[in-house]
Amino acid sequence: MTKLEEMTALLVNELNDFNKSVERLEKISKQLESTKIKMDVAEYKTIIESHKQQMASHVNGMERFENWFNKKIEDPKIYPTWAVVLFIVCMVFTVGLVTYIIMK
Repeated sequence: MTKLEEMTALLVNELNDFNKSVERLEKISKQLESTKIKMDVAEYKTIIESHKQQMASHVNGMERFENWFNKKIEDPKIYPTWAVVLFIVCMVFTVGLVTYIIMK
């Protein structure tokens, strides 16, 4: 009979421990339900704002390059004006000199 009493006492102790654990879990569950989680996004806002400024700077630089490139395309000059004028003067001088030599 002592074995049966020991088993019953052990079972009662286990049930009491289980009930205490359930009560603790209920308390924790209530605390979790009443706890509100607040996120601090101020740090992320500053990071996003600095990234936004960097992107605006890059876009501005790309627009300036695009404007410069379009201006260069619209006004295509392969040779400078002074070089073209000098070439024409040299050609006229050479043709005149060759003509003078041939006519002599």
